Amino acid sequence: MKKSMDVQGYQIGLKDIDKENYISLTDIARFKNPEAPADVVKNWMRTRATIDFLGLWEELNNPNVNVVEIDQFKNQAGANAFTMSPKKWIDATNAIGIYSSSGKYGGGTFAHQDIAFEFASWVSAEFKLYLIKEFQRLKINEQKELEWNSKRELAKVNYRIHTDAIKGNLIVPTLSDWQISFVYASEADVLNVALFGKTAADWRKENPDKKGNIRDYATMEQLLVIANMESYNAILIAQGLPQAERLKLLNAMADSQMQVLSNSPKRLK
Repeated sequence: MKKSMDVQGYQIGLKDIDKENYISLTDIARFKNPEAPADVVKNWMRTRATIDFLGLWEELNNPNVNVVEIDQFKNQAGANAFTMSPKKWIDATNAIGIYSSSGKYGGGTFAHQDIAFEFASWVSAEFKLYLIKEFQRLKINEQKELEWNSKRELAKVNYRIHTDAIKGNLIVPTLSDWQISFVYASEADVLNVALFGKTAADWRKENPDKKGNIRDYATMEQLLVIANMESYNAILIAQGLPQAERLKLLNAMADSQMQVLSNSPKRLK
């Protein structure tokens, strides 16, 4: 999937290729020449310093690189008649550091972030610094989102453990379907009240315009506490503790863990 980042007003495309970050050289080149970015890339690639850098990168990262072709290009680089293009480089050396494709959407030349930053230095030292700063910001945001999603998935797994404990210890065969669903909802709200101080229904009344449920808007710290509470509540249910007693224990647990994680305790009065 192609993504992009804004660098000094220029949209710079990104791609994930084999779990590596590739940045659009074509988009970076537009900073130097908006009308003919491909020519900018070709001019950069025909220099001896660039061929040396690209060759070394491939030797370090590509076990299938054609070293013989790279050496030939090194001997030719710098001469007036020497020309180089992304396609020529890829086809001759079996390179993986540069990726080139055609097409109106998603086309152009992309390069591994190491190479893209080197190219940006040649285009503009100032632009390179802004590019690196924006790239780092993007990666930090992606990591935060990944951590949030991981904790949300952990909470879901623990919820299944939690509901299995309810089914095995609180629900008897004589209960109706409505009663069964009521017990599930009630137990889920035990955790909601212990941590958030309100039930799911209370939250929906307070937030009629929001989609999802109260836990979809939880912080990473809250999701971690929920996951721990669900496991703990499953144990308490198995021990036969009544709901009111479990609520107090869970609230104390939530209070203690939230103090450690975020210094924002919420205790039942």
